[in-house]
Amino acid sequence: MIDRQIPDVTLKTRVRDESVEGPNPFRWQDFKVRDEFAGKKIVIFSLPGAFTPTCSNEQCPNYERLYGEFKAAGVDEVYCISVNDAFVMFQWGKNLGLKNVKLLPDGSGDFTRRMGMLIDKSHLGFGLRSWRYAMLVDDNRVVEWFEEPGINDTGADSDPYGETAPEKLLAAVKGTAAAQQAA
Repeated sequence: MIDRQIPDVTLKTRVRDESVEGPNPFRWQDFKVRDEFAGKKIVIFSLPGAFTPTCSNEQCPNYERLYGEFKAAGVDEVYCISVNDAFVMFQWGKNLGLKNVKLLPDGSGDFTRRMGMLIDKSHLGFGLRSWRYAMLVDDNRVVEWFEEPGINDTGADSDPYGETAPEKLLAAVKGTAAAQQAA
């Protein structure tokens, strides 16, 4: 995955708009991934689904906890992407009390599919979901890559978490920053 361009896709997001009346003051807004990430260092981590145990209790909160350290290491922004719709991602973010990590809905799985990380969890009632991975993207190019073992295994029930922990990606980001300063 290193040196690969991230997919050129548009994600359907919802943004707060005070001009929208009623109890749901949000409007649809396209999020053109490559346009948004151009010229920036972005951490992206992906997980199987909002409101699931490991994603809600460990992975997303841990990235939120280390957000300041990522920023101090030169990262412009930290994003979590999941094969969920914008409504689910919004409610999940509220439920987790996220202040820093930005949630991106990949409702159709288009980004995830093009990353080669879409897996079938239909036997668990999930349908198509993302395998757990994390990356540092610099100007739309993958410069650091981590994924959980087992994506090609037959054990589709597995949901490992460890390789994509923020501490591992943060160490790599700091190493990349140090190498760039030395050059």
